[in-house]
Amino acid sequence: MIKKLINYFKIKSIRSNHLKFMKVALTRKAHFNAAHRLHNPKWDEKKNKAVFGPCSNPNFHGHNYELEVTVIGEVDPDTGFVFDSSKLKKLIKEEVEDRFDHKNLNLDTPYFENKNPTTENLSILIYELLRVRIEKSFDIKIRLYETPRIFVDYPA
Repeated sequence: MIKKLINYFKIKSIRSNHLKFMKVALTRKAHFNAAHRLHNPKWDEKKNKAVFGPCSNPNFHGHNYELEVTVIGEVDPDTGFVFDSSKLKKLIKEEVEDRFDHKNLNLDTPYFENKNPTTENLSILIYELLRVRIEKSFDIKIRLYETPRIFVDYPA
């Protein structure tokens, strides 16, 4: 019995010491709706239609985007958290949902004045917006679903 207790406390001690070296990923999901048009102004309508299909509709079209933001870091021994999930929720609301929800990405987002608002470019923008608000000691990853079957990971 004493050997079992000694072994238990050795394992518990080893596990708690490893917490400060182990990276853990926390992911939060979010949702927003936005319209866009995929279009290259250097091309004629025929080429835009051939490359972008119905996504080049001059009257725009919308998506119900699903977003996953992952923060990767070491577990804080005082809180047991990698990152405060309430803080992450607030950052996503301020930087993503408030900025893009029910907006036209082409018309309402200065970033897309000279850039095609593809899911790839949108995921890069979301990363950049959150990267400046999340401490550099954390890695972050963005997964953005344009449809249930098409999504982008950034960084890849």
